[in-house]
Amino acid sequence: MSEEEKPIFHRVLLKLSGQVFLGEQQFGIDPQVMSSISSDIAEINKLGVQITIVIGGGNFLRGITEQEKGVNRVIADYMGMLATVINSLALQDSLEKLGVITRVLTAIEMHELAEPYIRRRAIRHLEKGRVVIFAGGTGNPFFSTDTAAALRAAEMSVDLIMKATKVDGIYDCDPEKNEDAQLINELTHFDVLQKGLKAMDATAVSLCMDNDIPIVVFNMTSKGNIKRIIMGEKIGTLVREKRS
Repeated sequence: MSEEEKPIFHRVLLKLSGQVFLGEQQFGIDPQVMSSISSDIAEINKLGVQITIVIGGGNFLRGITEQEKGVNRVIADYMGMLATVINSLALQDSLEKLGVITRVLTAIEMHELAEPYIRRRAIRHLEKGRVVIFAGGTGNPFFSTDTAAALRAAEMSVDLIMKATKVDGIYDCDPEKNEDAQLINELTHFDVLQKGLKAMDATAVSLCMDNDIPIVVFNMTSKGNIKRIIMGEKIGTLVREKRS
């Protein structure tokens, strides 16, 4: 590997919303989108980057939405956790078709499908070059997959959280509602909390701030963005403690 191809990050966590897998569909998983995401992950895996992944379940079910329908909040959240397992197994299958060795670790034990989450085991998988997918959220209701991502990132001592979205980064207002919305290139964690910006939920951002974990919010629909970020390009919005 030449110096030009050397990644600047050693270990990262990729946070994917379940809705990223929808593509143009209203429900479930678009196979083409899954294949595209998998190829991007496989590409940085070949560079020697240790990759952890947390996936939401919004393409199947969102706990908050079910709560609005009258489902008990705790039950709704557990239903959402199970949806993340479906997505994790689908991504594992897609990655392994590309020759990427992958392990799914769940916060809720289901031995027939995946390994239970054990921190030391997860680190060992990473050291062996395996992609590790964390499923089942934190295993507890009332916590989002954003918070699960921040928690696992802290436990794994990652260099960066990569928050994949369908927009180019964090804006000063909703770009879907305001055509004059301005993309913000860099913020501190405190800025995000103080201004109520839609990056990750407040619990997740606070956890990242306390553990000095930088976050990049970027557009996943642009092919190759994951590699560009890993190689040091300024893509999306960077959230970190000190501005350059």
